Amino acid sequence: MQQIPISVQGFKRLEKELEELKKERPGVIAAIAEAREEGDLRENAGYEAARERQGMLEARIRYVESRLATSRIIDLATLDGDKAIFGATVEIEDVNTGEVKTWTLLGPDENDPSKGSISILSPVAQAMIGKEVGDEITVEAPRGKIQYEIVSICFNGPQE
Repeated sequence: MQQIPISVQGFKRLEKELEELKKERPGVIAAIAEAREEGDLRENAGYEAARERQGMLEARIRYVESRLATSRIIDLATLDGDKAIFGATVEIEDVNTGEVKTWTLLGPDENDPSKGSISILSPVAQAMIGKEVGDEITVEAPRGKIQYEIVSICFNGPQE
């Protein structure tokens, strides 16, 4: 079973989400029971909606439980170095346009581009892993290959 890296903060967020999802279960079960009492289940939209919600809830619970079980927790405060690795904040510059982007490399359940983090499994992060300042990387994008230069690498510790 492949372990998936996750920060301490990301692991805690997943634990909290799981707790909230499990608290939601009784309400969904009650909604199904209530809709079932309304009679004919073939034409009962409330029943169908409650069953669909239950299916989505249970699927998410199973997903989060599996992620928690396969996670390798990494404390971002203990990381440092000069290579792009999990937990690094990497500044890259598009060689052709000069556009600069800064990304923190985190696990797939923590990626949030709007907050400056991307999954280490993304094509951009995969191209960065193991590289140092000054190295050039090529990323396959829908618009074609994009060349970036790594401008800086730092370890800022936990991102909130």
